[in-house]
Amino acid sequence: MRKTIGIIGNHQSINGNTSQRVSFIYPKVVARMLEATPLMIPAMPETQDIGHLVEVFDGVILTGAQPNVHPAEYGEAETEAHGPFDQGRDAVALPLVRACVEAGLPLFGICRGFQEMAVAYGSTLHPEIRDLPGRMNHRRPRHDGVTRDEIFTPRHTVTLEPDGVFARIYGTTEIVTNTLHGQGVETAGERVIIEGRAEDGTPEALSIRDAPGFALGVQWHAEFDPWDQSVNVPLWEAFRASIEAAPG
Repeated sequence: MRKTIGIIGNHQSINGNTSQRVSFIYPKVVARMLEATPLMIPAMPETQDIGHLVEVFDGVILTGAQPNVHPAEYGEAETEAHGPFDQGRDAVALPLVRACVEAGLPLFGICRGFQEMAVAYGSTLHPEIRDLPGRMNHRRPRHDGVTRDEIFTPRHTVTLEPDGVFARIYGTTEIVTNTLHGQGVETAGERVIIEGRAEDGTPEALSIRDAPGFALGVQWHAEFDPWDQSVNVPLWEAFRASIEAAPG
């Protein structure tokens, strides 16, 4: 039977109309790379039963998004630099991370999803990585006329831990990825294994210690046209293999 993949949604308000949305690229990647059926998970905690979601889906994707995880989720006070927020998504995504990991349900976090996985297991975030000494600007290019291809072009090296899951997936310890984030992991929680770092030391790839199934997150945007940007193909192939191998 065709597998079903849950994709976390995001709150959006346009001209006073509120909605839940998922960027078109995620369902497209699920259909093309995983040959599975994509379904959005509304980030509305009052409508969700986390245990039921784990039973329904064969895998879950935590997407990138403009809003950030609220700092209260990792014990810090809110400042303007930490925003904007989507606390409805926090309330669904963070317990969903833990439930997926506990159940061995394949889980793939991308950009904000990477940060959600980190925070769900006790990590803290820095609101602006480029402000830390020795760090580069990881944000997207914003000059006039910037193209989609330019925004998502590979821009820095990620060095992978030689004995980690990512190194096994890639068969190498060095890859080159895109980068489009302002926040980043500052202190990793006890079960968060940082398996890849940018050349300035910024965490870029993580796994969850003792996870019984696929539980990986990347800070870069692995959803960007993986059929063309080959650095992302091994991740989607590994995610697909874990979904197909999972019981049920």
